Parts: sequence; structure tokens; C-alpha cells
Amino acid sequence: MYNKGVALYNQGKYDDAIQAFDEAIEINPKYAPAWHAKGTALYNQGKYNEAIKASDKAIEINPEDALAWYAKGNSLYNQGKYNDAIQAYNKCIEINPKHAEAWSNKGVALYNQGSYSDAIKSYEEAIRLDPDLARAWYNKGVVNYAQNK
Repeated sequence: MYNKGVALYNQGKYDDAIQAFDEAIEINPKYAPAWHAKGTALYNQGKYNEAIKASDKAIEINPEDALAWYAKGNSLYNQGKYNDAIQAYNKCIEINPKHAEAWSNKGVALYNQGSYSDAIKSYEEAIRLDPDLARAWYNKGVVNYAQNK
């Protein structure tokens, strides 16, 4: 069921994917990848509270699941909970220091808190890890512009 859910997710069929992930979870409630994938599908539907619950379940099963921490951070960010999002991104980065997207998204959360210099440091680390991460370059430019106004 998990692989079916991934295939449906990749087709943008999030409701069907969630149903398949739920079936996989019913078979094995401790299968963290199904919880994480369900959370990602819920996130893509804008169901952030449900996505956080699914990410939390994946984290409960496997606290070293960097992607579940990253996904949780994204949902928290989209709820405007920047401090909590930063904590989730930090946990992702602690587990996988080379996760460029987590560094970049942490920068966005820091920027939204007005922590411009810390945001730039996060963007610079994201760019160091992935020089092709255009979003990090763009966001770094936004922060530089905001600082120099």
C-alpha cells in the first residue's frame, strides 16, 4: 500500500494517496515512512494541523527521521509558528547537516522574525550545500535589500 500511495502522491492524487498510506498504517502502525508520506500529502492539501500530527507520529516512531522534522517545520511555518518551525528545522539539520532546503527554510522563518543576520547565515549555508538552490539565493537578496532600505 505504501508504494501505491507514493505513486498516487507523485500524480498529485493526494486524497487517494492518503487513503493508501492509511491502509499501510493499518497494516503496520509503526511504519514511519507511511506516516511521514501521509503528512506530506496533507501538507500539500493545506491541512497543516493534520500534517503536523502525522509528522509527529513518524517522529515518535523514528526520532532520527530528518525528513519528518523538515515536513513538520514546513507545516508550522505555514501556520505562522516561526519559533516552532525553526526548532523543527534545527532538529532536521542536527540529524542531517547537509539538508540545504532545511537551512533555506530556516532562513525564511528567521527573516519573518526580523532576524536578518541569522537568516543570511542560514541562506549562505544552504547555498554552500547546494549552489543551485535558487530560492536561497533569491531570499538572501531579499534580506540584503530589506537591511539596506
